Amino acid sequence: MLALVRLLQILYAAYKFRLDTFIAVRRLPWTIRWLFIPITWLPTPDAPRGERLRLFFEHMGPVFIKFGQLLSTRPDLIPPDLMNHLDKLQDNVTPFPSEDFVALVEASLEAPIDSLFKQFDREPLASASVAQVHTATLHNGKQVVVKAVRPGLEPVIEKDIALLRLVAFLAESLSADGRRLHMRDVVEEYRHTIFDELDLLREAANASQLRRNFQGSEMLYVPEVHWDYCRRDVMVMERIFGIPVTHVDALNAQKTNMKCLAERGVEIFFKQVFEHNFFHADMHPGNIFVSTENPHNPKYIAIDMAVVGSLSREDQYYLARNILAMFRRDYRLVAELHVFSGWVPEDTSIGELEAAIRSVCEPIFEKPLSEISFGHVLISLFQTARRFNMEVQPQLVLLQKTLLNIEGLGRQLYPELDLWSTAHPYMERWIKNRFHPKALLTELRRYGPEWMEKFPEIPHLIFNNLEQLQELTKLTPEIKQATKAVAAKPNTVVRRKQIAVGVLILAAVTAWPGFWTWIQNLPKTSLALILVAAAVWLLR
Repeated sequence: MLALVRLLQILYAAYKFRLDTFIAVRRLPWTIRWLFIPITWLPTPDAPRGERLRLFFEHMGPVFIKFGQLLSTRPDLIPPDLMNHLDKLQDNVTPFPSEDFVALVEASLEAPIDSLFKQFDREPLASASVAQVHTATLHNGKQVVVKAVRPGLEPVIEKDIALLRLVAFLAESLSADGRRLHMRDVVEEYRHTIFDELDLLREAANASQLRRNFQGSEMLYVPEVHWDYCRRDVMVMERIFGIPVTHVDALNAQKTNMKCLAERGVEIFFKQVFEHNFFHADMHPGNIFVSTENPHNPKYIAIDMAVVGSLSREDQYYLARNILAMFRRDYRLVAELHVFSGWVPEDTSIGELEAAIRSVCEPIFEKPLSEISFGHVLISLFQTARRFNMEVQPQLVLLQKTLLNIEGLGRQLYPELDLWSTAHPYMERWIKNRFHPKALLTELRRYGPEWMEKFPEIPHLIFNNLEQLQELTKLTPEIKQATKAVAAKPNTVVRRKQIAVGVLILAAVTAWPGFWTWIQNLPKTSLALILVAAAVWLLR
């Protein structure tokens, strides 16, 4: 019932803002066209279609506003007349009353606003889909921004999620594509994401982590969080001064190096995903500014860290290998990695999948790299993947959305942005460093204490299992005699421990994802010496 009520509200809003003008009604099947007949009798609306679409998103609430924000970052997909209006959804949503904002802050921080701040501006600095921001000055003179969550959001979001769950259920019940896309899992992932945005303590923690990751960086600055003034629905952080990244005229006026700026955006994305494994997943233009300090060596400023993402080690590894194989046009490896990662069924024909990927990518790569849209490549691959029952990985949806945001933003700043050649050298370095022996030593230092804690138990467990195996297999007299002879040797216990340690080290090393590639790249002489040394150690 909740979802049905919300569906009726959406249909009423669509009629109210005349979204039917976006659709070629005459081309629709008769089974659907009759729904639009009454509204086509109404006069043509005066307001521009971009303004009506923006008002529709605002009217329907944060879930729809978020979708409008995503559309506003895709100038290669959205006409300019729509872009000009959807841009306002980034930080220019209609604000809620300042009196309500002040009351919310005072209730959360349990003090009058005048005692909390030396100065507080009651006019909002920005108003977005989930929260509103006002400027203030602390008693120590530091300029800050005060952020508070819009009141009454949760019931509206729950109604939208209920509707999305219904749509996802129907899609999975009636469509093979719906099941392949894991629609219900995606809806649940989105629900967690948007409700995380309502917890400003989580956002403050994310901001602190991201600030540490880029401490001293020339590419990105993250403002400081003032923890004494942070609660679940209120957050206070350093006020930043910069040019909004969409104000291209202002950036050009100060002679910003736009090529460097666009390329750094791509590098920041890959650094967050593959080095830090902690990425800002809501990098739409309203959250990104450019410092005015050094236009020739431009630096980004990021705000609003409510949504962040990370990948498992396995997904991170397979994603990196896939991207690099795509850059190298090694379609065979792309197909193999899809099977190894479990993204397609195990019985998938590698040859057929390779041919399908090649047929999608080769026409694209024949264009100049600066004209290739990574978003279009993804869409083409998803369409091709239907033949092979490739399932959507919910944990990668956030990453894909972030990459689309970054690419759209980069092309706005520098239309000739060559994302492929910018990212390719970075990925080559990352793969090389990951497979370097130093990476193994880093992992050993990280997990060594845990392994050492469990190590004394391993020989005991191995011996117990061997004894149980002996009882179950009913050893023949010859084997029993050989076992007694070995046991009679004085150094048998020491030898067993050596073997156990050797097996443990071998298991740890081969568990490292880059082990086999590292082995393949070793000179044959080095590999032979390593094997000889291992044999001498075990047999001495």
